[in-house]
Amino acid sequence: MIATYNKKAPKKPTSLTINSDLLKKAKSYKINLSQNFEYFLTDLIKKREEERWKEENRDAIEDYNQKIGKNGTFSDGVRSF
Repeated sequence: MIATYNKKAPKKPTSLTINSDLLKKAKSYKINLSQNFEYFLTDLIKKREEERWKEENRDAIEDYNQKIGKNGTFSDGVRSF
């Protein structure tokens, strides 16, 4: 699997604005904000990259699906399911 980002890149301090009540509750549960934000951001970036890939390849995917719909797949005659 291709990494979404360089996990060995140095950390960089950043300022975020967060709801004060939410921050208080996160601290009460000892939630590591930096670590969880990285998990969330990684997931969000991955989803956006998947959406972009699908859009960039939409024409090729549609063309392939039309060919399969018309001609079937290579293994249609040999598969048992």
